[in-house]
Amino acid sequence: MRYPQGGANIYFVSLSAKFFSMAHKAGFVNIIGRPNAGKSTLMNRLVGEHLSIINPKVQTTRHRITGIVNTEDYQIVYSDTPGILEPKYALQNSMMSFVKEAISDADVLLLLIDIDDKNADFYGLQRPLKEIDVPKIGVLNKIDLSDQAKVEEMSELLMEKFGLNEVIPISALHNFGVDVLKKRVIELLPDSPPYYDKDALTDRPMRFFVEERIRERILTHYKKEVPYSVEVKVEEYKDEKKLVRISAVIYVMRKSQKGILIGHQGAGLKRVGTEARKSLEKFLDKKVFLSLFVKVDEDWRNKENKLKNYGYKG
Repeated sequence: MRYPQGGANIYFVSLSAKFFSMAHKAGFVNIIGRPNAGKSTLMNRLVGEHLSIINPKVQTTRHRITGIVNTEDYQIVYSDTPGILEPKYALQNSMMSFVKEAISDADVLLLLIDIDDKNADFYGLQRPLKEIDVPKIGVLNKIDLSDQAKVEEMSELLMEKFGLNEVIPISALHNFGVDVLKKRVIELLPDSPPYYDKDALTDRPMRFFVEERIRERILTHYKKEVPYSVEVKVEEYKDEKKLVRISAVIYVMRKSQKGILIGHQGAGLKRVGTEARKSLEKFLDKKVFLSLFVKVDEDWRNKENKLKNYGYKG
């Protein structure tokens, strides 16, 4: 969706009522690619804020996350998206709907490819990617792990496979080539007034970023199925003068996962809470009191009504 929804939970966002001349540029620049290609790292580099959580595990990004960059002359609305995969359950179907949406409403599309992912499968999206009539930039990531010959080989392959306008090699992790990409994105933006107020950073509520940072710590410390069976919901968020009080529930799919997550004498949950609190204090620039609870919501990721309750598409 191109416009923020109303309501008290919108974080620093409202539609701009100001008049801007057509010399102003604005557009939606959407990042898509396979799992672990580096989309979230690139998104954070481009926006200059740690909006998207980062973890080596696949499927770290589940939602479409917007980050907005503003200057006097332009507004870039970046979107990070889930990694492209073949869906195996309802949650993954919802995740892929965010990707399809990002392809359809892009003003500029960034197709991020790992330099070693020569045979990347895009599960039915190759044709719409090739046919979409907007500027498409292939962003060849992790070139610090390769050489010039491979960069040239992969660039030619991507241009042909996806009908790209150009390919820009980068290393998102080491911030190499990102400024070149930024400059090219600005050149390709259409003339337009801004879509959001000029102080907007994102269209996501603060509660969303709290939930993501808690989930980030779970991804870091737990293995196998547990991180993929977890959903986090903030039940209470009170921004007081000197302290932010947060109460959140971590939902798991099975009772056995609840025990694993809590750990012996609560040690696992305490570690997650402590690290999430420190991350949030840095993000909010304020002291945080964080209370975490664990509950079972059986098979939530396969049930459409529950997915909607957790903010996913049906």
